[in-house]
Amino acid sequence: MSATILVVDDENDIVTTVEHALRREGYRTLSALNGRDAIQLATREPVPDLILLDLMLPDTSGTEICRTLRAAAATRDIPIVMLTARDGEIDRVVGFEVGADDFITKPFSLRELVLRIRAILRRVRTAPMIDAPAVIDFGCLRLDTQGHRTWVSNEEILLTALEFKLLHTFVTRRGRVQTREMLLDEVWGHVPSMPTRTVDTHIQRLRKKIGPASDYIETLRGVGYRCCVSPEDIGRAGTG
Repeated sequence: MSATILVVDDENDIVTTVEHALRREGYRTLSALNGRDAIQLATREPVPDLILLDLMLPDTSGTEICRTLRAAAATRDIPIVMLTARDGEIDRVVGFEVGADDFITKPFSLRELVLRIRAILRRVRTAPMIDAPAVIDFGCLRLDTQGHRTWVSNEEILLTALEFKLLHTFVTRRGRVQTREMLLDEVWGHVPSMPTRTVDTHIQRLRKKIGPASDYIETLRGVGYRCCVSPEDIGRAGTG
């Protein structure tokens, strides 16, 4: 079954052009020109498989819509790609902090847009590794690989699908250095022009969510990241 993509932008020409390009690639589309309609379409069953969300809308901001969708259980795992006419780092940081999966700056290449969407959907649909245990316990951290659920000190923490895969990658590769490029390829499904800063921003957000378990993830300056081999090694971690 082909994926359904919700396109949210207040410029009708952009919506029409993007929808045409996506349908040509075999995707189904929905569209909204404002935040109110976007929320209604995003929360209506069946929910879309991915959302292209303009940062600036007439009635609200894309970041507020993203925050709202991430707070609801039914929509928290939907990949969200922000569309913006601004290329400032602060916009990207705020967008990633509220749960955006990627950013594309206008004007953009339709080919690049399609490639990023394809990579994100491939990553989301990737099944857990067959030989991975159903439940992983690591110190105060517990991961349910089949249900994509996470607990820290017996309290469930709500993670997006991308955040869960990022954490799962660290925990299942304990003691092994993960460069930003490796993480982009493994977790995001690397596509051209995606900045490595994306990794840093998501890891910062993940650390905030998992609290005391964030000490398990060590920053290696100029290299990348590494999960400690055992919880008792956290004296060497939490440096970033």
